[in-house]
Amino acid sequence: MATAEQVPDTRLKRGITGPLLYLFILGDVLGAGVYALVGVIAGEVGGAIWIPLMVALALALLTAGSYAELVTKYPKAGGAAVFAERAFKKPFISFLVGFCMLAAGVTSAAGLAQAFAGGYLTTFIDVPVIPAALVFLVLLGLLNMRGIKESVRSNVVMTVIEVSGLVLVIVVVGIFISAGNGDVSRVTEFPPGVGPATAVLSASLIAYYSFVGFEVSANVAEEVRDVSRVYPRALFGALLTAGLVYLLIGLASSIALPPEELAGSTSPLLDVVAATGAGIPNWLFSLVALVAVANGALLTMIMSSRITYGMSEQGLFPSIFDRVLPHRRTPWVAIIATTLVAMALTLTGGLESLAQTVVLLLLFVFLSTNIAVIVLRKEKVNHRHFRIPVIFPYLAIASCLLLLTQQSGEIWLRAGILLAVGLALFGIQALVRSRSTSTESTRR
Repeated sequence: MATAEQVPDTRLKRGITGPLLYLFILGDVLGAGVYALVGVIAGEVGGAIWIPLMVALALALLTAGSYAELVTKYPKAGGAAVFAERAFKKPFISFLVGFCMLAAGVTSAAGLAQAFAGGYLTTFIDVPVIPAALVFLVLLGLLNMRGIKESVRSNVVMTVIEVSGLVLVIVVVGIFISAGNGDVSRVTEFPPGVGPATAVLSASLIAYYSFVGFEVSANVAEEVRDVSRVYPRALFGALLTAGLVYLLIGLASSIALPPEELAGSTSPLLDVVAATGAGIPNWLFSLVALVAVANGALLTMIMSSRITYGMSEQGLFPSIFDRVLPHRRTPWVAIIATTLVAMALTLTGGLESLAQTVVLLLLFVFLSTNIAVIVLRKEKVNHRHFRIPVIFPYLAIASCLLLLTQQSGEIWLRAGILLAVGLALFGIQALVRSRSTSTESTRR
């Protein structure tokens, strides 16, 4: 901890305690990714699913260290975009960081919509994936528009359900193994003809998606009590808890089912539970999984619509996006816009490619944050804050660059198109401001 006095005052209520922040971060990280992506990871790395999950955890912890320092040093709402503005003093860079967060959110929602409409939903009703995903996004948009209180209450309930589902998988596979079933040797098996290092690195890119979400907590830093002490503990505690759960899920999945069966499944954890013969009805676990995926998608759509609204209020987006429903006081134009973009992205690729696009966009955000913590290291503040050893931001930058090199041309293209849309909106708003300034000057 750096020394000094007290955290600056804020107009916002500091109502978030340590346990609440821990649960907030854990709910953002746990759930949807692993429910959907265990099969995809198995396709890349065979039975050694747990290894890329642990590599991804280590990489996420490196960047989390930079967030812990900057959030406790500058506990203001806004997260990575605020850090970029303070470090680089260029509004355009701050805009790009904020827009990458926004684009990652809508892309993640598109991928989760496909996960929702896959094998878990098929347990109840057999419908085409894409139409079901589009309807799902519309329903999320309506819930989002109804109000933040209703959305957050839904999130609390869904977080408890999704964590319970993961615990259930671990318990039933544990009983399965204790009875002498399963094949433990699979946890160290890699696909034939593929080098272990290559397989792990490729799978880690996908596994990294399961740990993103912790960065959203930076946006509530201004509302955390005793943020310098509480935030690092909650952040690292939640990531380590998620890592432990994912480790057990990865091991359980490999032991219960061969990787080739997992790799072709859109409902991998349902197949794992079914393989144990535990007698749990398919519909019950499918319902839990659907709730988990819906929770992740709801959180990302709330975040995306609020970022859009905030950027419009700051004059970075056209003013139409800051319109609010009179009675509900929700940013309805921003909600409609982000929902439509997520629906369009659903048509552009499968869950794996959309998850990789999310990672690519967030890697730019993480690069900015890791560089910012180095740039701002010499700047002093008048309160105590967490301080990460300087080697870790450099390692985090190297990890981001490593993961960027693993992205395919398709992923770069999708991300590039999204960034082009953002730049177009930024250009339109700059033109509007320029004309407004010229008109005022002429009148004078």
